[in-house]
Amino acid sequence: MTEADLAGHLLASDLYFVIHDDRTGQMRLHPRLTGLGLAAAIVGELMLAGRVAIAVAAGQARLTPLHPAPAPGMVSAPGRAHAPGATRGPGAPTAIDEVAQTALGHILAEPAHSLQTWLRFLARTAHADVAARLTGAGMLRPRSGRRLPLRSRPQVPVDPNAALWPVGRLNLAIQRGQRLDIRDALLLGLVVATTVARAVLWEPESRHLADSIAGLPAPYRELIAQTKAAIGDAVISPR
Repeated sequence: MTEADLAGHLLASDLYFVIHDDRTGQMRLHPRLTGLGLAAAIVGELMLAGRVAIAVAAGQARLTPLHPAPAPGMVSAPGRAHAPGATRGPGAPTAIDEVAQTALGHILAEPAHSLQTWLRFLARTAHADVAARLTGAGMLRPRSGRRLPLRSRPQVPVDPNAALWPVGRLNLAIQRGQRLDIRDALLLGLVVATTVARAVLWEPESRHLADSIAGLPAPYRELIAQTKAAIGDAVISPR
């Protein structure tokens, strides 16, 4: 498997392509919403890799690091005992890339922060971090041209078909009523939470779409709910 294959199968990479036009590279959302969505996807990568859990206490969601193995009372396999209020995805911890590892390092250093705080913090650099990942994998062209400042120039996908595939995969599954695995159902949930669903999904009000998200394990539904709340706050209080 090539570096591009690996990058293209990461949650935040797929969401990046959904949020950007597959040919022009233009962002479909306001930069703040894009950053929050990608930050949530990076957290999702850590959850899928078994590196963090979500613990809800006193109505507040927090990230609980699971490094390198689950803490006492928390286990990898679903259906077994876990710490009160803590939830996580199934499976033993797996390898993560530099983007996710950097995020994990921050969480390990200051685990007391709420999930909302981490979403806002990671959102500051999430777009640039995921774009750099995809550029390094040869999936995005480096910025070029002189008409706009360098940071304002959209990065065009090297292969529009590869960039279109994440949302195409979701649309086909919804249209055909196919069951989504946890990663794609989480991707779908984040597409809805960021509001980009209105622009990219063929059937944004589909019952199968709603059922796919509702069928996710509780930790992933909590991440989607927290992302939706952060997006709502950003829309109401732009700054």
